[in-house]
Amino acid sequence: MLNITSSITINSASWGRASDISSRGSHESIDDTQEVYYDKFRLPYFKASLFATALEDCITQIRILDQCNTEIRLTKTMVEMQKLLADKYGVEKKEICSELECIDTKKLDCLDYKLDKLDNDRKLLVHVLSETYLDLSKHRRFYALSDYVTTVTRKRQHSEVLIEEEAKNKLLRRETQRQLRQQRNHIKSVTYDCNMTVENLKNRVQDAALNVEIRFRYIGNWQNARCEQNSQRITHIESPRVKTIDFYKQRIEQEHRVHSEVELLINILINEILENVEHWMVKYEKDMEKMDLKIQRTKNKHETTEERRCTLEEKLKLREVELNNWISFKDKREADRLYREKMTIAALAIQAWWRGLLVRLELGPYKPTKRPIRGDKKKK
Repeated sequence: MLNITSSITINSASWGRASDISSRGSHESIDDTQEVYYDKFRLPYFKASLFATALEDCITQIRILDQCNTEIRLTKTMVEMQKLLADKYGVEKKEICSELECIDTKKLDCLDYKLDKLDNDRKLLVHVLSETYLDLSKHRRFYALSDYVTTVTRKRQHSEVLIEEEAKNKLLRRETQRQLRQQRNHIKSVTYDCNMTVENLKNRVQDAALNVEIRFRYIGNWQNARCEQNSQRITHIESPRVKTIDFYKQRIEQEHRVHSEVELLINILINEILENVEHWMVKYEKDMEKMDLKIQRTKNKHETTEERRCTLEEKLKLREVELNNWISFKDKREADRLYREKMTIAALAIQAWWRGLLVRLELGPYKPTKRPIRGDKKKK
């Protein structure tokens, strides 16, 4: 009968081997024993113990890895500092109806969500392995693992169905938007045609009123124009040269004024351009200095991180080698002890048998000595 008894204590939590839980399981009720006995999918005791032992080692390694990774624990503590302080001082928490309320879709790549996901994945893995380990140890079956796999498969199928429904809803929404857009464009075109018709009618009414007023004014202004024409003809003959001189004088003054204004404007533009060029050159130099400094800092930080990662990898490899050597040393020491014990027992049995044989046959040191006869001594 295989009997493996050991315990590894991590954070005051004791984990025994599969045989320990199997031996403790003998105190269960008769109904549970009958259920396990009539389960046709259960494994043999030896295989179940082997699988349970392997799962126990996996759980222990995962917990050791979680406890040794102090950097992630410290980072998670710093990230959740506000929440921890609120729990410490008894601040009331906001009621959360759904997990999606605490997730910001614009910050999916932030460190908080990554740490939460890593923590949840580790807890889920440890929970599934623990449930499978207990199921193997007590009932020698994988029902817990198969139930979890079935749950994950159903969730994935449900997600695929939701994705298909979302795609169909998107197509339906696009079609509805297209129809709505076409209907809106049609309504706009009809409204535009009606407005154009109303504007045309309004313009016709205004044109008719203007035509009546123009004709009325035309008759009165025509008489005034005839009088002015006659007077203008007289003045036009007398003062053509004076008007020509005034015209050219005003034109020269306008040209001088325009020239001075254009020259002033060009000088202002040149000064502004020079100031902008100088400003942007100074800004370019400052930005280049900042970018060079930032690149150097990033490079130094990357090199430091790379060196630290290499150091941690070497340390992890060294710890794994030491752990494997210690395990092999323990196994070898136990095998040597069993061998010595077995040889000692065999030697004791052989020695006892040999002594018994010598005693029974009166051989060796147990051979009886011949005592001299008294009559013979006297004759001598």
